[in-house]
Amino acid sequence: MGGYHGHYRRIDLSAGGGAAALGASAVASGASTVALPEAVLRQVLGGIGLGTWLLLQETRGDYDALAPEAPLVFAFAPLAGSALNTTAKAAVVSKSPLTRRLNDAMISSRFALVGKGAGADALVIVGACREWSTLFVEPEGHHLRPTPELLGLSAAEAEARIRERWGADWCVVTCGPAGEAGVPFATLSHDGRHASRGGTGAVLGSKRLKAIAVRGERMPAPAHPERVEALRTALKQASLGPGTEKYRSTGTLGNLLVFDRMGILPTRNFQQGSHPSAERLSVERLLAGGQVTRATCADCMIGCEKRVSLHGGKPARLEYENIFALGPLLDIWDMELVLRASSLCDEVGLDTITFGGTLAFAGECAEKGLLDSAELRRPAREIVLDAIALTARREGYGALLALGSRELARQVGGGSEGFAPHVKGLEIPGYHPAGMQTLGLGLAVGSRGADHNKSGAYDLDFSGTVDRFQLDPRRIEEMVEIEDQAAVMDSLILCKFVRRALRDLYTEGAEMLSAVTGAELDADDLRAAGRTIHHLKKLFNQRQGWNHAEDTLPARFLAAPGSVTEEMPPIDPEQFLAARSHYYRQRGWDAQGRLPPEGPFIRRLQLG
Repeated sequence: MGGYHGHYRRIDLSAGGGAAALGASAVASGASTVALPEAVLRQVLGGIGLGTWLLLQETRGDYDALAPEAPLVFAFAPLAGSALNTTAKAAVVSKSPLTRRLNDAMISSRFALVGKGAGADALVIVGACREWSTLFVEPEGHHLRPTPELLGLSAAEAEARIRERWGADWCVVTCGPAGEAGVPFATLSHDGRHASRGGTGAVLGSKRLKAIAVRGERMPAPAHPERVEALRTALKQASLGPGTEKYRSTGTLGNLLVFDRMGILPTRNFQQGSHPSAERLSVERLLAGGQVTRATCADCMIGCEKRVSLHGGKPARLEYENIFALGPLLDIWDMELVLRASSLCDEVGLDTITFGGTLAFAGECAEKGLLDSAELRRPAREIVLDAIALTARREGYGALLALGSRELARQVGGGSEGFAPHVKGLEIPGYHPAGMQTLGLGLAVGSRGADHNKSGAYDLDFSGTVDRFQLDPRRIEEMVEIEDQAAVMDSLILCKFVRRALRDLYTEGAEMLSAVTGAELDADDLRAAGRTIHHLKKLFNQRQGWNHAEDTLPARFLAAPGSVTEEMPPIDPEQFLAARSHYYRQRGWDAQGRLPPEGPFIRRLQLG
């Protein structure tokens, strides 16, 4: 098919050092080119779908996410390199060291294009280097270079050093000091873009890899270039229409004041849903002062990214999730400090949402006398920068914060598990679940944990057609449809921000995929792919020991009236369980939320 190489590259860093794949079929050590069946590609598409399928191929049963043999998958997509707008994203898939469940992250940068140009539909990295190294991959092969001199550098510094020494045509993804130290929520970065959540940086670091550099122009040609060009023009026009206007004008930070007015801006570890000082962190205030500049991802003209310059001229990104996690969640209302904290997280390689959620939780524990730490009893604004640096090194009280809120709650005890802000170990993003109860269910059942990007259920709560303070089982069917669409977009790959610019994702997505691949697919094929990808995610988590008790929210949101905030009631536990059961039925899973017997499904997807 056009758009695909038809194989993936499996690289064993141990190369004769004896590291065996986790139950995988026998594969020679070193580098192997492994064919990808066309029938499988039709069902999983690419990106997240392909990455999850490959993870299932490479592993059997439960395993340690940071074992040398644990696979780290970079999966590209059929639309990448086609010149279709917003397709320059790659999937980074592994088991998460933070959640011990599936971690399917995304990185939006030219790494997706150059990585695919290196001659494969995916890179599967197993084993570990004998010393800290950088992996160089190009169409002709791969090689390792010892690079211990890069240790301690930020991702941006390491990337610059590699390109200066070995050539500017290398495209480099790397971890920061937090990944080197094995912090389970360390990030991977390229060109200021991040695969942020779930600990991808720690998985890279566990292999004693500081970086992966790719280069190449071996891009598979589209089957019907004239059809692709017509679709490219139409998608470009749609991407500049009213459906994406808010992202062009204010970026994601435009959500902050809206959420504050709705009472769903998580504040003080989700103890409040709004705050009188919210305006101090708004993008509108910065826009009025003429301080904001606009940036775009590769192969995109939407320009959702907004930046400002800190004192000293250093640029900082205005992303809602960063600002929420390091501002309102920590009761910090100083924009300069919040942006400095955000930039420092980027430098050391820490996920801002997990770091902010864990520090907010630790502060509440200290306030309640459950955690004996003089530092953590201080206001977050006084310690946040030091806390980031200590967490990245796992030193002092930073060693506690480096656990994440779930593991820290297990150590602290005393009922703290009820207000640790996570699902399956992944900290909750910047939406108050009690005020967006459809999203709350979506976060609870998510394969990755509390991830709004994989759910999209917030669209229903924002629609104005449902009561966002109630969980009505009748909306579950639509919620499942939104999730399936998100899986398809993450596998084609298309940016989620263009979803409102499309009339019908499945029909238009099938047109794009057919033009690129030459395999004539229709809306039903993509709809089936969305369901299949969710089954694959469930199957992986079941192999890692998942059970339905994990599909829940912290007790703070499922409790007696008045226990969440004064402004909003909690989620009714009976409503929640009824809606969750309805969700399982809609997915075709059993009453315990499990995928039915695996035989036919595994055979159809050629899973061993």
